[in-house]
Amino acid sequence: MKKISLVLSGGGARGYAHIGVIEELKKHFEIISISGTSMGAVIGGMEACGKLDAYKKWVMSLDFLDIFKFYKPPFKLDGEKIFNKIKELAGEYKIEELPIKFTAVATDLSKKKEIWFQTGDLWTAVKASSAIPGVFDPVIVDGRILVDGGVLNLMPVAPVMSDFSDLIVAVNLYGENRDIKIKFPKEIEKKQNLFEDVWNKVFNINIKENIVNKSIDLMMEVIFRYRKAEYIPDIEIVIPQNIANWYEFHKAPELIEIGRFLTKEALQKAKKEGIIS
Repeated sequence: MKKISLVLSGGGARGYAHIGVIEELKKHFEIISISGTSMGAVIGGMEACGKLDAYKKWVMSLDFLDIFKFYKPPFKLDGEKIFNKIKELAGEYKIEELPIKFTAVATDLSKKKEIWFQTGDLWTAVKASSAIPGVFDPVIVDGRILVDGGVLNLMPVAPVMSDFSDLIVAVNLYGENRDIKIKFPKEIEKKQNLFEDVWNKVFNINIKENIVNKSIDLMMEVIFRYRKAEYIPDIEIVIPQNIANWYEFHKAPELIEIGRFLTKEALQKAKKEGIIS
């Protein structure tokens, strides 16, 4: 079985697609290292410590009221509550002691540079990497003000370039729009439709929130476009932007399956191109 280094980009709720990606990749490869930014760091950290299944089970079980508990007025995510729950699910870890090499990328506002967490407390690193400005509070480490790694590097390939893996596989959550339909059992579809109705009333009715959403996505997309050319992965799994807005965390079942579907598609393409056999 070939060994791969996995790079997981940021993208808010679209990052749930990473779960389906990882589950499909593990059927074909051994993941020996992971680098992630923002939601990519959250999912990557869960996989690196062996708790992704528990995390998936939790997000799949959430209903609207469960998700809403992690927001504080005015509809700002409560980072403390979220990471307390993550610690409860997964436990405490040091990055250097994980069974899979892991890097979480954050941005140091004080020194205006990206920071690679490869040692130290896992969840402090992940929390810093996913501290989207204006959505989460920044994380202070040794006097440094740290925010989302996506401010400077949405898809951090560089941290895995020196790994002894056969391939680098990167997941891009900023792909061109596509219509992808996933079939679900009726009970899941009914739950998702109910979620959608309530969620749209809470968020989309607010024009200001739409502007924030569009601004965040545009900022991230432009940064991503410039940084992407620096390091080219062997296989890139492209997830369309239009599958979810950054705040649509109620879409976990759909996004996970889209990630799985697009991974199968990307691997078929890689086989045709002779990248894998």
